[in-house]
Amino acid sequence: MAAAQPKPKGKAKLVGTVGGATAILLTATVALWEGKSNDPYKDIVGVHTVCFGETRVQMRSYTDAECEEMLAEGLDDFAEPVLKRNPELAGHPNQLAAAVSLSYNIGSAAYNRSTVARRFTAGDWKGACNAMLRWNMAGGRVVKGLVNRRKYERDLCMKGLT
Repeated sequence: MAAAQPKPKGKAKLVGTVGGATAILLTATVALWEGKSNDPYKDIVGVHTVCFGETRVQMRSYTDAECEEMLAEGLDDFAEPVLKRNPELAGHPNQLAAAVSLSYNIGSAAYNRSTVARRFTAGDWKGACNAMLRWNMAGGRVVKGLVNRRKYERDLCMKGLT
């Protein structure tokens, strides 16, 4: 009787969920826009945050390796519900990376009820990509960094669409 294989974690789990190309795109995109702080800080709306925008962990100092592993695990936590809501994104690295990046930033519940998700379901992929631009506010005001992030995500999402 063979011993049970341990379940993959971190980067291996993310690759298993979204595929290698998407994992690379997604990790680079989120790392670029979230930035990294090994020490906890409050974001622009006062939410305690650490590493690459993580809010769901103990607020303490982390090593670079811990932050990178936490990012991969966090991205997988958001990729799974995006793929459950929009299974048609599987095999489309640019669109999936953009959608998961958006979800990582706005939350799974908000993504699930978004125009972005509904338009992917309806087959209006360009409309879904353009709808990402709507998510540009924090604390009730338009934030330049979110405007820029959403343009980047939209442009990534549009790559390869005809």
